Amino acid sequence: MPRLTPLALAAALALPSLVFIVSPAHAQTSTAMPISLPAQSLGAALNELAWQAGLQLMVHPDLVEDKQAPAVSGSLTPRQALDRVLAGSGLKADIQGTEVIIRRMPAAESGVTTLVEMKVTAQGMDDGTTEGTGSYTTRSMGTVTGLVLSPRETPQSVSVITHQRIEDQRLVSVAEALRNAPGVSYKAIDRGRGGTTVRGFSLTNFQIDGVPTILDANMDIDNASIAIYDRIEVVRGATGLRSGAGDPGATINLVRKHANNKVFTGNLMLEAGSWNRYGATADLTAPLNTDGSVRARVVANYRDQGGFIDFEQTRTTVFYGIVDADLGNRTRLSLGFSDQRNERKGTYWGGLPVWYADGTRTEWDRSKTTAAKWHRWDDHLQSVFASLDHYFDGGWSIQVNAQYLRAKEVTNLLWFGGLPDRTTGLGMSAWPYYYRGKPRQYQINIQAGGPFELFGRTHELMVGAVHMHGKSGWDSADQIGDPAPVGDFNHWDGSYPEPVYGPTYVGRGQTETQSAAYAAARLNLSDPLKLIVGTRVTRFDRDITAMWGAPPYEMRESAVFTPYLGVLYDLSTHLTAYAGYTSIFSPQNLRDRNGGYLDPLEGQSYEAGLKSEFFDGNLYASASVFRIQQENFGVLDGGTLVPGTTEWAYRAEKGVKSEGYELEITGRILPRWDVSLSWTQFSAKNREGERVAFRYPSRMLKLFTKYDLSGALNGLSIGGNVEWQNDMPDWRANPATGLQENVGQSAFATVGLMARYQLNKSLSVQANIYNLFDKQYYEGSWGTFTYGEPRRILANLTYRF
Repeated sequence: MPRLTPLALAAALALPSLVFIVSPAHAQTSTAMPISLPAQSLGAALNELAWQAGLQLMVHPDLVEDKQAPAVSGSLTPRQALDRVLAGSGLKADIQGTEVIIRRMPAAESGVTTLVEMKVTAQGMDDGTTEGTGSYTTRSMGTVTGLVLSPRETPQSVSVITHQRIEDQRLVSVAEALRNAPGVSYKAIDRGRGGTTVRGFSLTNFQIDGVPTILDANMDIDNASIAIYDRIEVVRGATGLRSGAGDPGATINLVRKHANNKVFTGNLMLEAGSWNRYGATADLTAPLNTDGSVRARVVANYRDQGGFIDFEQTRTTVFYGIVDADLGNRTRLSLGFSDQRNERKGTYWGGLPVWYADGTRTEWDRSKTTAAKWHRWDDHLQSVFASLDHYFDGGWSIQVNAQYLRAKEVTNLLWFGGLPDRTTGLGMSAWPYYYRGKPRQYQINIQAGGPFELFGRTHELMVGAVHMHGKSGWDSADQIGDPAPVGDFNHWDGSYPEPVYGPTYVGRGQTETQSAAYAAARLNLSDPLKLIVGTRVTRFDRDITAMWGAPPYEMRESAVFTPYLGVLYDLSTHLTAYAGYTSIFSPQNLRDRNGGYLDPLEGQSYEAGLKSEFFDGNLYASASVFRIQQENFGVLDGGTLVPGTTEWAYRAEKGVKSEGYELEITGRILPRWDVSLSWTQFSAKNREGERVAFRYPSRMLKLFTKYDLSGALNGLSIGGNVEWQNDMPDWRANPATGLQENVGQSAFATVGLMARYQLNKSLSVQANIYNLFDKQYYEGSWGTFTYGEPRRILANLTYRF
């Protein structure tokens, strides 16, 4: 088929249809391969088949409109699969190399057939891209071991927030996605930051495109936009094989969008919502040459909104660009960058007081704040990145990823303390605080993998090396003169005088470097039995150059070995039993009574369970039991100080143990019905048997479901969600009586609704309601508290082309 010239493309675009082309990765049209297609519309079936087989597809949309395709599965060549999909449709497929042209049967042809290509994204089975699939599941992911495995083939609890799920719930930030992820608990500490736990342990491990990222508070990952990501992968349990240093709770992998379409396509969205929220998004992809081997994608997002808290105003701008180039049939180069600015005014720091001075409980309006009108909490996050993928004969491939991130955070805030008088409102004090951080980091990862033969069976091997380096810390400044009095806090109106600060000084400075080599193998011991083994050797260096006047110190770990072991056994064509052991370590800055630093935290995860796939892989289910133990957990050493300092001394204990189970069902249970349902229950206790992470729930139910109606209501999708969590006690001494009282949050649930109507092939309108019944609850409780978000509404209008 001749290449489309700019003139031909313009002519095609003038037709009452759109042009879409897909470039295959390594399509083999004469080779049988596993094909799995549910019964669905003919257009969707052809789209899915092209994605699975890596084909270029050309078809006039009118040919497939209102036609249905049967379910097709098995080991088939693309020709066999196409014949089955098109059976009874009156259409035929002409295959020319890796290009497929769909035509009417000869008897129905009326002369010249107008060919216009159909939009397809085909990156092959190994890519895992969820955009365009309409699915709540993914075909593959490599976050856990680096091996490309399906969720069922992974001997660890995994979940994915797909592109379709992001659109259906209109999730806009990493924090919003984490709130909806199975087994993850996200709680706002105040109105500028939050804390996240999984299975009782803090979530500090993040990856971007599978490359570990040194998490720094100034990176503000909570508020990072997900408009630039295809999906968010969640791996629960220790992930030291790929993450290196970190905590044993979980790892989050943010997977960026790519320019996969060879013709100009995209979408435009306008949104409006509660508290004067307005926004717009443009997501465009276009070829940069005539054959589409070089493509570019640009995402631009703007959002301006107030808040249910007094004085809050947030303006967010996001810009993302990527160029994907096919350097021949076996090599792909990607270059990109992202830029996000969050300008936040009137955001409060800390929380609201729980008590009045007389020991009675406060009952503030949800709009109550401790912020002054001039409060500022701004951050700016930028990244540049590149990846190179090359495929060799025999199924082997090599990938090189590199990225550089830098951030800037500037805050000018008040910290409130004290207890107000119930009548006069007096008794509160404020401490102004100026803070400026400029962290930066870079990562380089090289990884190769492929099949190998041993003892008459085919196995898989992956080897890699990664190097990460980051600088973090902050500068501070002190107010000149004494803070002004707060006055009557009961009638606080934010009219506090803005402080004048002296020169800045270094509050903390830190550099951190990790270098590691890792490897993993998937051994095919028999048809039903698979063994996955892996190891990592990490060198870790951390230098603290300044920390509030404390002496500098160095931390060195020259060779930390991190093992990985998993076994899977297929009980049937749909059911797999698995068990696994994983580990991770995390150096800590705590010192003992002799001035020495505590050994690194060591986390071990043990997990076993069942995983299933139904309806040709469109529905995924899992049940697991787990145990996580963290060694060398630092606890206060009886009020002893580190010699020569005012720093509290710590001692290492066996630490915290978390035990529990999880259940998850995600995917399409009927052709038009999608669901994501999860239940998490665990008990996390320290050595003395006391509950830890009590500010976070230990039991969670999360449900989101959507149904696409048909018949007279065709084009209408409706859905909703329910989130329930158990009590989160927080015992505090009453300031008047001295008695301990529970000021935490009792068990509660929130409900949400969504509806979307497809006005025509290109235009849709959607509305989402969050916290439908306007449940009042505490978002977080740390001696102070922050209210959760009241009911809000978000509507958007989307045009796709």
